Amino acid sequence: MPYWRLSGYYFFYFASLGALLPYWGPYLHSLGLEAQAIGVLMAILTGSKILSPLLWGQIADQTGQRLLVVRLGALLSVAGFATLYWLDGFWGMAWGLLIFGFFWNATLPQMEAITFNHLGKRPAHYALVRLWGSVGFILAVTGLGLALEQGPLSQVPLWGLVLMVGICVSTLMVPDSPPAPGQETGASLSKALRRPGVMAFLSACFLMQLSHGIYYAFYSLYLETEGYASVAIGWLWALGVIAEVLIFLVMPSLLARWGARMVLLWSLAIAAIRWLAIGLGSRSLWVLFLAQWLHAATFGTFHVSAIHLVNRLFPDRTQGRGQALYNSLSFGAGGAAGSLAGGWLWSALGPASAFGFAACIAGIGWFVAWRWMDGVLDRE
Repeated sequence: MPYWRLSGYYFFYFASLGALLPYWGPYLHSLGLEAQAIGVLMAILTGSKILSPLLWGQIADQTGQRLLVVRLGALLSVAGFATLYWLDGFWGMAWGLLIFGFFWNATLPQMEAITFNHLGKRPAHYALVRLWGSVGFILAVTGLGLALEQGPLSQVPLWGLVLMVGICVSTLMVPDSPPAPGQETGASLSKALRRPGVMAFLSACFLMQLSHGIYYAFYSLYLETEGYASVAIGWLWALGVIAEVLIFLVMPSLLARWGARMVLLWSLAIAAIRWLAIGLGSRSLWVLFLAQWLHAATFGTFHVSAIHLVNRLFPDRTQGRGQALYNSLSFGAGGAAGSLAGGWLWSALGPASAFGFAACIAGIGWFVAWRWMDGVLDRE
């Protein structure tokens, strides 16, 4: 398995998230945009994950050229992001983010499928590859946080562009890993969706990422309004991802002992606690510190168990579409809905209400997974 070459892609991809997620909201705010407009723009970026992964996943599954899709998407995302340098105003930024997001969001689901093909009979070891993405996120979020202490927010797009180029270069190093000979090109996605518990699983993923959409779009802005410095905000983001890295190291053991469904349930329950803590305890650095450690569960254990189930539930030539469907419904539709809801609640009722709403949504996700996610998902 080409461990380091696969890890390199994850490193740069999530480093770009580390530069954009915490600081793009404050950057847009520095351009004179209000919270509701920022929520809409962040929703456009995450909302492009709804259509883009499905379209590119269909192309990858039908042609079998999964790696070519990844490389093309990475190259065009660099061009798309570069447009943000000369587009300004709300509508200009909206079009630029839409173009960039359409190509950027095409790559990750297909790379997930390539990674699992390389892993073969060791799918639980996915976390050991994915943890390098978290390392990249930590380095980017802390490095840019320190840079912003000395310089203006206008440097955020430059960091993003450099890391997009890194993604593009890393895809050229990854060897392809097509499905094993004998797999059916016409494998049915609808047949996979009719299996017991699958729709409940996808619904729980949507609700979890809806709650995270509020966090991703407004956590930094929330802390900024509470008087925290950029470097402190960066370190709090990094702390959450450090917790994520540590949990990735033991994920193979957790999945083997408890099964993906049980890990998913615990993750959703802990998410509700985390969002309440952030919403009610933002003025206490210790509360924020402890809440960020819970990122190990709300993202780390949740995502690895979810991606493990996607790989199991969508085999053969449905891999690309299965990974795309998971990304579209959760990170795409869920993240966009969270950004929009967070922007509206922030403007109408204040930031604490947005995180209270996120806690309620995570609780509903827990109930859906507990009530309707059939245990057949663990027994295969």
